[in-house]
Amino acid sequence: MRVKSKMENNKTPKILVIGDLMIDHYLWGSCNRISPEAPVQVVDIKSETTVLGGAGNVVNNLRALGSDVTVMSVIGDDEVADELSSMLDNLGVERFLILDENRKTTKKSRIIASHQQVVRYDKESKNEIDSECEKTLVYKIFETIDKYDVVILSDYGKGVLTESLVHKIIFAATGADIKVLVDPKGEDYTKYRGAYLLTPNKTEARLATGIEITNDETLLLALKKLRDNASLEVPMITLSEDGIAILSSENTIIKKPTVAREVYDVTGAGDTVIASLGYCLAKGFTIESSMEFANLAAGVVVGKLGSATATLEEIEEYKSTLHKSSIESHIKTFSEIEKTVQRLRKNGKKIVFTNGCFDILHRGHVSYLDVAKSFGDVLILGLNSDESVRRLKGEDRPINNQDDRGFILAALESVDYVVNFSEDTPYELIKIIQPDVLVKGADYEGKEVVGSDIAKEVKLVTFINGKSTTSTIEKIKKQDNLKGENKIC
Repeated sequence: MRVKSKMENNKTPKILVIGDLMIDHYLWGSCNRISPEAPVQVVDIKSETTVLGGAGNVVNNLRALGSDVTVMSVIGDDEVADELSSMLDNLGVERFLILDENRKTTKKSRIIASHQQVVRYDKESKNEIDSECEKTLVYKIFETIDKYDVVILSDYGKGVLTESLVHKIIFAATGADIKVLVDPKGEDYTKYRGAYLLTPNKTEARLATGIEITNDETLLLALKKLRDNASLEVPMITLSEDGIAILSSENTIIKKPTVAREVYDVTGAGDTVIASLGYCLAKGFTIESSMEFANLAAGVVVGKLGSATATLEEIEEYKSTLHKSSIESHIKTFSEIEKTVQRLRKNGKKIVFTNGCFDILHRGHVSYLDVAKSFGDVLILGLNSDESVRRLKGEDRPINNQDDRGFILAALESVDYVVNFSEDTPYELIKIIQPDVLVKGADYEGKEVVGSDIAKEVKLVTFINGKSTTSTIEKIKKQDNLKGENKIC
């Protein structure tokens, strides 16, 4: 069953996130010299970016999945608080934020030189919120708790989620038959007693239980101890590349493995997991189905750089690649390539497009495609359908059908995606892709290139002399004729 269609059968979940909000600030630059004042790098800053961090990254993930989100927290009464509030407004998130002039809103700044983090400096308060702030939060929670399907507590140890506040939140939620999910902090998980589940990783679980997890036997012991310490309905431990494990009601381990195509960065993966679990449980999914979905979402985000989110479309695409050969997963329909391109653009990829019949693959084709790929990050190939080839080349073409041609082309290292089109030109496909670079053969010099009004740039590539499908077919025919003349009658 497709992920998206399965999700669309249910209402939009309403989820309350409470925890430590912060801003992650990145200064991007390059380093070409050492300071004469001290033995340190001099970083020439080129750009800077800011994203929501901490509980804000959980909010980001929930919004990417399509949830209605309310966030509650205590922050400072400062410029960073204004910036954070504006970022939440841009996400369309309902917020209840208490401004405390005695606190600093957390902002973590990182200097990155040539993709290497040089230093990080933090401005924040880590002391617990005062009793007045806590009372105000508790009143708001009890007043509105019936509005939500799930409550997520995102504890980064910055003082918002005091032990007293956590106990009152769990009391209010469980009294309304609402599950509380917690991303925990620290070593004493009795703070979260009565929650539905916690999401510690192996290291965090070891600190909380004193059990080194090295195999299923020690994993079982750690899960049981988590259950007993925090009175959890679902004891859970996230296992990085090994997925997620829970303790069943029969005291056995249920483990759902994950499969990441390629891991670039695990930053924020824990936020994605708890957001995905909350999203699914709010829709009435079983815990096992929710674990499977969370694993898929985590598999998407670890394939991106930096704190990231996963949309339903990305999760659906990722799931489909796990059930197809790696080659077939690169062959897309019009609607699939449109979603893929949207994702690529969000990740800053430069998209190259070319098209053709590619009937009998030869060295000239491979060389041409290699050059085309060099003009950007991703090469999308529009492949003429069999019907289109017949109109262009004659009734005896193509030699190879579109499925075979597409499969072979998708297997090439230079080709990222193949899309079949049935029209005489790929104009409609180019309108969907909006490529940065449009590539055609050098024989188009001085001619109008279809789609040149859409692409940002057109590149012409010289073919290898004597290498073409037509010449290959003629050579085969000539050899067959010679064999016929040499037959002994």
